Amino acid sequence: MALFGSKKSNPSFMKKVRPTVVKTQNVAKELVTLAKSYDVRVDSLDFSILEAQTFVRENSETAEGEWEEVSSEELYGLDKEKTLLNPNFQIKQVYEIEIFSKNGVEDFYKDFNVEVGVNATKCKAYLSIKQGSVVNYSNSFEKDLLVIINKSKIRAGILINIFDEMLDVTISQIVARVRVDETVKYEKNEMILIAQSLEPTATTDDKIIFHYAKEEKVKENAKVDYASRGFIHSVVQDELIIEYVKPKEGKPGRNCRGEFIAPKEAEVNHLPTFKIDETIKEIDTPNSIEYRAVDKGYVMHEGENYSIQKELDIGEISFKTTGSISSGLDSDITISVKETDFMKDAIGSGMSIEVSEIDIEGNIGPNSNVNAIKAIIGGQTHKTSQIRAHTLKINTHRGSAFGKDIHIVRLEHGIVDGDKVEIEQAVGGDVRAKEIRVDLCGSYLKATASRLIEIKKLKGSENIFTIDPLIKRTAQEDLEESESKIKEINYAIRDLHKEIEKYEILIKNNVDTFNEVKKRLIHYKKNGVKMPSSFIRQYNQFKKAEEHLGNIRKELSEKNEQLLLFTNHTTSLQDNIMDARVINRDHWSGHNEIRFKLVNPDKELVYKPEPGSPDKVFGLVELEDGEFSIQAVSE
Repeated sequence: MALFGSKKSNPSFMKKVRPTVVKTQNVAKELVTLAKSYDVRVDSLDFSILEAQTFVRENSETAEGEWEEVSSEELYGLDKEKTLLNPNFQIKQVYEIEIFSKNGVEDFYKDFNVEVGVNATKCKAYLSIKQGSVVNYSNSFEKDLLVIINKSKIRAGILINIFDEMLDVTISQIVARVRVDETVKYEKNEMILIAQSLEPTATTDDKIIFHYAKEEKVKENAKVDYASRGFIHSVVQDELIIEYVKPKEGKPGRNCRGEFIAPKEAEVNHLPTFKIDETIKEIDTPNSIEYRAVDKGYVMHEGENYSIQKELDIGEISFKTTGSISSGLDSDITISVKETDFMKDAIGSGMSIEVSEIDIEGNIGPNSNVNAIKAIIGGQTHKTSQIRAHTLKINTHRGSAFGKDIHIVRLEHGIVDGDKVEIEQAVGGDVRAKEIRVDLCGSYLKATASRLIEIKKLKGSENIFTIDPLIKRTAQEDLEESESKIKEINYAIRDLHKEIEKYEILIKNNVDTFNEVKKRLIHYKKNGVKMPSSFIRQYNQFKKAEEHLGNIRKELSEKNEQLLLFTNHTTSLQDNIMDARVINRDHWSGHNEIRFKLVNPDKELVYKPEPGSPDKVFGLVELEDGEFSIQAVSE
């Protein structure tokens, strides 16, 4: 039994094809045909180029012209743009080749793996040298390389000696490298342009681009926020909203096979049929029609009508309907949310809203976030919700609210952080602000202010009213910075005093010597005698010591001024607390506390007004011994 791969089991492997000469336009086809006729594989065949003939003709609308051969001297005159872009001009090459078997033929370049490839339009041809290729220099390498390239081009159907003006330079560079190194191994793939014809310009079909609705690309493996639906598309002034790209005919070309490439006819399928109003401007440009926002707002699309609006009325904001809305605080967009059913949430669970203004008639659901410049909430907030707005009004508050000017009808154990906070009725809660005013205070309220806490009616107990000048983070940061600077400056002043004392002693101990040296130098100069270098050096050293003393005295003065500035800043915080007040317009009842947090020293004072006490206004008073006390004072 014959083994697999033996000569007997694969007789075509060792078959030799008798050298055959053919004339053809399609060398690859001839190789396949001959391989089939001999029952051998195509890759067992090779060929040599005996002759290459180039023919051209120009057809008319009614008849085909006669093919005329072009001499080798005239070939480079063919690639004139006017000629090549004539659709009636045709060019072809006919090759006389000799086909033979590779068997028994030594391949000196078997490790030099090169091939010719083209781009999509076949208007550029590249020589590809594969990584790992090895080539050794020989005297015939330059001639052999041209043959290798031309054979590869012919196999790929690429015309030779046309469109390849750069080929001579390419071959010279490769040969020069191999000649110098004798053996070259390519460590990576190399791609070199060896032919370039006339690239066509693609035809542009018309289309409409809705720029306002474009979704941002999500990075791979990034978490997708499915709650954000893009319900509102906010735009700024002059932003491109919609663009109609006009159809544009392409330009013809001709590829490296000599084939004319006619541009396809532009398709017109998207002519604008929508309507716009005065809030959108239409700009006609050479390539497109642009639709841009006259002012900022959001894009309103109803049927075939587009406009830019600033106010939007919706029933609810939830995962099922709109998803989260983020149009930016500077968008000038106002949203009114109309859901008022007490059993439903106007702002659904987990929703995030960011707009300029929002008016919510109903409730805020759990884990929701509202961020606006101005916000009104007619219902109640959930204890896990967060509301942020410069101006904020809430009916019933249980969550967290942050802003500048905050008004709450009823506070039920919620958190409030603002500049000025007004509460009509408080039942528990934690409030922090510069100024706090409560019309009716129940029990368990923690109110902390830097300037004022005012209670009109007190009906509960277990309330804590605290004055803290560092309640705001900026004030705390300023104090920490001031204290750090004071410490740093004090260290610097201590070191400067030591250095001043050192130089004062140095100058005092050497002043007599300096005066004597100075007198002698004046004498030498007056009599034209060369001054000794040692005297000059002593004189200069003393002058430098005097200058340095003057500089460090000036630096000490500057440090003392800085110390005074930062000390005054820290003192001003303490002065602020002296002007702060806790006011109860009603009688005191139950157990309540008034607290004042001092800055310097860092200390907290506590005062518990007696139930029934008529004292209404309390402040911080400095006693004769330098201590401080919370006492009833004038308003």
